[in-house]
Parts: sequence; structure tokens; C-alpha cells
Amino acid sequence: MKTGRSEGPKNERAKLNEKLERRTEQSPKAAGRDNCGRHPGLAKQGRRDAVTAGRVSGTARNSSTRNSPQKAMHEALMEQVVTEANATAAWLAVKRNGGAPGIDRMTTGQLRDHIRAHWERIADKLLAGTYVPSPVRRVEIPKPNGGVRPLGIPTVQDRWIQQMLLQVLQPIFDPAFSEHSYGFRPNRNAHEAVRAAQQHVQAGRDWVVDMDITKFFDHVNHDILMHRIGQTIRDKRVLRLIGAYLRAGVMIEGVAVANEEGTPQGGPLSPLLANIYLDRLDRELEQRGLAFCRYADDCNIYVSSQRAAERVLASVSQWVRQHLKLEVNATKSGAGRPWERKFLGFRINPQGQIEAAPQSVERLRDKVRELWRSCQSLSSGKLRDNWRAYIQGWWAYFHLAEERRNVLDVERWIRRHIRKCFWQRWHDVRGRLRHLRHLGLKGRLLKVAHSSKGAWHLARTPSLHMALSNAVLRRYGFLMPSDFTT
Repeated sequence: MKTGRSEGPKNERAKLNEKLERRTEQSPKAAGRDNCGRHPGLAKQGRRDAVTAGRVSGTARNSSTRNSPQKAMHEALMEQVVTEANATAAWLAVKRNGGAPGIDRMTTGQLRDHIRAHWERIADKLLAGTYVPSPVRRVEIPKPNGGVRPLGIPTVQDRWIQQMLLQVLQPIFDPAFSEHSYGFRPNRNAHEAVRAAQQHVQAGRDWVVDMDITKFFDHVNHDILMHRIGQTIRDKRVLRLIGAYLRAGVMIEGVAVANEEGTPQGGPLSPLLANIYLDRLDRELEQRGLAFCRYADDCNIYVSSQRAAERVLASVSQWVRQHLKLEVNATKSGAGRPWERKFLGFRINPQGQIEAAPQSVERLRDKVRELWRSCQSLSSGKLRDNWRAYIQGWWAYFHLAEERRNVLDVERWIRRHIRKCFWQRWHDVRGRLRHLRHLGLKGRLLKVAHSSKGAWHLARTPSLHMALSNAVLRRYGFLMPSDFTT
């Protein structure tokens, strides 16, 4: 009886092994390697061998966390950062981007000689994990809607080192980012984000939750960010260096003020750190099944009803406050129709077309008033060149608009400003008569030179329309957005 009881389980195990062997022979996938690259039949034996080896060598704790080749690569990143090829590519990027100097007043043109003289010392400090960044220089940039945006300008040496870090870290983090994130990523841009928003609206999600995070870059939580980075990066020297950049502080009136939170805008590494921080928000929105587009800290969520939009705004704002330690700006955020809200300077109109947002057109008007002030001590050629450089850049971005009437309608107003500017620069009757004759005016049309009415009024008179006609302005290079459409 004892023998029978002992052989029963053995027979059952033998039958089970035979079934498993038959399944292995029938399944071509099972016969090969598994998803981790191991032979299925050897997986358990491999783990037993690893544990045994760990007990002998004292490394059993690390064997379970370092069995991935990718993680092992991330434990020695600093050696990749300081390679000559990476350093050269970073220097070229810093030189190409230009920018103002930091607190040491070193320019990008001086960086090459500085690197040649001090490269070995800098590389040794990076490899040893002892490099200390300099504080950034505080610069305040006016916002279009009032207020200022604080920028932190690192020294060109720190910008170069941050660029070296970026070139190594971005290929690691970027592939794991959400498909709905478009800001500061390779081969992605704002136009793709706007087109994706248009697709959501055309699919029937004609209510949008427009979220604006209050001073995002100033309030990034260092602990949360470093924890997110540490989940992927195991090289303590890289982690220590990133932490040092976060805490480098700002130089204000000769005094270095430490940073307890936030990541300074102005360095090459800041956009990647922002995407790493906000990737958790992307995953939360995906888990909820929401349609959204995010460009840096500008996020729009598209839903099918007003009630859903209000509910999503309230719940996501609470989630951001709880998990990211950030606040959603109640005055700038809101729920509404896509044609009532703007996204990256555009809006989606009721017909589902992309057009420049009214706020963008108004900022264009403000720039026209600034560029065509007659009191500037610039030649006519310089005024033209400044205008042309601006309008070319403006149209290079806003040419995405499919409905362009609001842009083309403003061209008449722009030409009137140009005519007004030249009328005032002609100073007096003699100067105006001379220039009007040079432009081909004769007879009664020259009487406008003696008029005492205001320049804005005279800029739309037939005399100035003939002297500075659309064709004349175009011939002399005073171009409009419509001139770039052909």
C-alpha cells in the first residue's frame, strides 16, 4: 500500500510532464526563447544558479534587479555622457542655439577654447560625481497677457553639460512617453498637437477642458521628479548631477538664492525634466480613457458634453493637486467649446477647421504697432527688414490655419499703419511733396501734402493709397501674410 501511494503522485507528475512536452513540441513560440530572451526550460534553473552564485559572492540582492541588460546600461551612463563624440555634438548644439551668457559672462563663442583648456578637469569631476553647477542668471520676460515669466539662464558651460546629459537621457525616456505628448520631443511639434486636437473635435468631442498649471516650472517638486528619474536611471553620479542642477539656485543682485522646488527655464535639460514629471499625468488620463493633447504644461482634454467637461476639470485638478503637488490655475483654466478656447495659439472653429485664435491676431496687432512706430531712429530699409523677419516667422507658425479670413482681414489695417509711419517720417510739407512726387503722384493728388489732418486719417486717403499702393509696398519688400501663401 505504501508503494502504491508513493507511485501515484509520481505517475501523475510524469503524465503532466508528457503533456507539457507535447505542448512545447506543438507550439513554435514555446520552443524558442521567452520575452526576456531566456529558454523557458532553463528559466527556473537560471534563477537557482543566480541565487547560489549570489550567496557565494555576496551579491544576491543585486542579481534580481540587475538581470536586465537595459538597466545595467543605465548604471554607467556618465561614461556615455563624457565621450568625445557626445561632447562635440553638445557643443555644436549650444553654439547653434546661441543665447545670452550666464553669471560668468562667458559667451557661446568663447566656449570652444574653454572646453579645450579645461576638458580633462571637467570630465574627471563628472566621472567622479563631484561637479558643482553655477547658479543661473535671473531674467524676466514680459508675458503677452501681462506679468513676467522668470527665466534662469545657466552659464554656457552648464548649458553644454546639460546638453550632453540631454543627448544621453532623451533616447532612454522619450520612447516611453505618451503618444499624446507633443512638447519638446524629437520629430514632434506644436502643429501635430493642433492637428490631433482637430481630430478629436471632428470625432464629436466638441467640449474641451483647457488646463493651465500655475507656474509649473517654478513649482515642480524635486522629490517626485527625482523619484521618477531614479526608477529608470541607476547611475548615482547622473542622479546627483541632475539634483545639483535643480538646486543650483538663482543669482539675484550678487546673492545666490537656493531653489527648494522648481526647475529653471532656460536650460536644455528643463523640457525633458518637465515631460518626465508630467508623464504621470498622461498615464492617468490614458487610464481614464480620455482623449487629450499635451504640449509641455499646456493640456487640453476633449469630451462630448458640458457636464463631462466640468466633471473632468474638477477631478483632474484634484488629482494634479494630490499626486503632482501642483495647482491648476482656476482663472486661466476652464471648460468650453473648442472655438471658445485656444490651444497653442490656435482654435478649432464650429466647422472643425483650424484657425488662428483671436488672441494671436491681437498680439499680431500689438507687434505691428510696435514695429511701425515712426519715432524709431532706423532707416526705411531697417524697418522693412525687421518687419519682414517678424512676419515671416509669424506666418511660418500660423500657416497651419485652414480658415484664414481673420488673418487676411487684418492686412488692410497693417498697410494703413505702414503708410501712417512713412507719412510721419516725411516730417513736413517739403519732405512729403518730395517723396510723393518720387512715388509718381502729380497734380491735385499732391494737395494731401498740405493737409493738417492726423496721420492715421490721411493714411487711408486716395493719394497715399496710390503712392504707397499694395503693389508698391510689395515691390519694395513690405510683405503681408498673403504674400507667403503663393
